[in-house]
Amino acid sequence: MFKAIDSRYLVPFDDSFQVKDAITNVDEGRLDDNKNKKKLKKQTNKIHDLQRIMYAHDSHSILLVFQAMDAAGKDSTIRNVLTGVNPAGCQVFCFKKPSAQELDHDFLWRTAVRLPERGRIGVFNRSYYEEVLVVRVHPEILNYQKLADEHKHEKIWQHRYESIRTFEKHLARNGTVILKFWLNVSKDEQRNRFLSRIDEPEKNWKFSEADIEERFHWGNYMSAYQEAIRQTSRSWAPWYAIPADNKPYMRYAVAKIIAKSMESLHMHYPRVDEEALQRFAHLREMLVQED
Repeated sequence: MFKAIDSRYLVPFDDSFQVKDAITNVDEGRLDDNKNKKKLKKQTNKIHDLQRIMYAHDSHSILLVFQAMDAAGKDSTIRNVLTGVNPAGCQVFCFKKPSAQELDHDFLWRTAVRLPERGRIGVFNRSYYEEVLVVRVHPEILNYQKLADEHKHEKIWQHRYESIRTFEKHLARNGTVILKFWLNVSKDEQRNRFLSRIDEPEKNWKFSEADIEERFHWGNYMSAYQEAIRQTSRSWAPWYAIPADNKPYMRYAVAKIIAKSMESLHMHYPRVDEEALQRFAHLREMLVQED
C-alpha cells in the first residue's frame, strides 16, 4: 500500500496538526516568478512521463484532492500542474451543491462514481471533504440531506471522519494513490485577490458576493479544516498543507509532491517474454520485406 513521501508540508499522522502553525508563504515563494515557473516545468515533464508509464503499467491510479478557501488558486493549480498530461489520461471533477439525485445517496456516493480508473489521474476540485467543512460551518445544510433523525446529532462529524478514513484506506489497498492538498492562503491575500476580481474587468466574472459572506466565517472554517485534516491524514492518504500566497511557488510545490509520489511506485512499461520477442522479430521481417 502506498506510503506518503516526505515533505516539509506533510501533515503528521499523530493528531498534532495546528492551522496556526501552517505557513502561507515561504522564502522560495518570493523568488522571481520565472524561476518558480521553470521549476514547475521540470516537475510537470516528470508527471507527463510517469503518467504514460502508469497508463501502460495499469495497476495504479492517482487521486488528487484539492481543498481551500475561495481564491486560494485551486483551478489554476490544477491547470498548471497537469499541463502536458495526455487528456485521455486524466479527469477533473468539481463538486458544488449536491443534486437531488446525489442527495438520494450517502455523502460519499457522488465522488465514488467519479474515481479514476487504473492508469489515470483523477482530480477532485473540492470533494467529499465538503461534508465536514462547509456543512460543519453551516450545519443547517444537514436539514436538506434527507438524513434519518437518529443521524442528526453531534457524533455525525466523527462518523463522517470514520467513513472517510475507511473509504480512503479501501481505495489505497486497491491501488489508488490518494494525495490531498490544502492550499493554505492567508486572509490578507484572499482579500487582495477578491479586490482584484472587483477592480479588474476581466476578472469580474470570478467574483461572487457569496464568497464575501463565507469570509465572515473564516475562524469557523479554520477550525473545521484543522479537525478534518487531523482526523484524516494517514500515511496511505496524506494531507499536504501548501503555502498558497504565492501561486507560482504553490504550483511547483504541489507538482513536486505528485512527481515524487509517482516515482515511489517504481512503475515500468510492461515487459514481454522471449517467445513474444521472437514473434516480433518474425513480424518485423515480414514488414521490412513488404513491397
